[in-house]
Amino acid sequence: MAADYPDIDIAPFIDHTLLIPTATPEQVEQWCEQADRFRFAAVCVNPTYVKRVAELLHNRKPKVCTVIGFPTGATTSATKLYEAQEAVENGATELDVVINLGWLKIGNTEAVHREIAEICEETGQSVKAILETTLLTDAEKRLAAEICMDAGAAFVKTSTGWNGGATVADIRLLKEVVRDRIGIKASGGIRNVHQALDLILAGATRLGTSRGVNLLEERDTLEKSD
Repeated sequence: MAADYPDIDIAPFIDHTLLIPTATPEQVEQWCEQADRFRFAAVCVNPTYVKRVAELLHNRKPKVCTVIGFPTGATTSATKLYEAQEAVENGATELDVVINLGWLKIGNTEAVHREIAEICEETGQSVKAILETTLLTDAEKRLAAEICMDAGAAFVKTSTGWNGGATVADIRLLKEVVRDRIGIKASGGIRNVHQALDLILAGATRLGTSRGVNLLEERDTLEKSD
């Protein structure tokens, strides 16, 4: 890598993500094989594929991750809880839950807290609360991070990727709020290795991306050219 970047192995940061609506079983199998081969942190798929991913990654290092209330966060709390419980029954160990942005915008912080807390308590699994930072003011980002951390989330996550993606500025802001008490997942629009490293250096502890293999290939190419 270039001299201004430390030697960071980005593979353990990557949630190998396949959330396109046209994902096929063959792609899911490919994602799991790649995640196992490169020792990524997790494979993140839509709920319909959780059971298959759990089978493919049985006794493997990568975790089984899925999304809840995706991508709007506007389904009811009961629906989100059912979706989360079903995902866990099917083998998910990490749940990326979109918060209710409408509630946050009108100041109904108690409802936002209750919804995330209930999913954390009832499933007992690692919850990553998706804040959709591109749609929030800085004050709302800070408030959302505080609420979700207090509710028991294991991570705050920047974005679904459907309304823009992660920025270094947002990761730094979230780091100021959560410090090292919970993780930070940068997600959306991570297209090159320098961007990935900038996000890690800013405080991201996970990277949600469908381009994990490309990032590793780019890193290897840059290392060989140094």
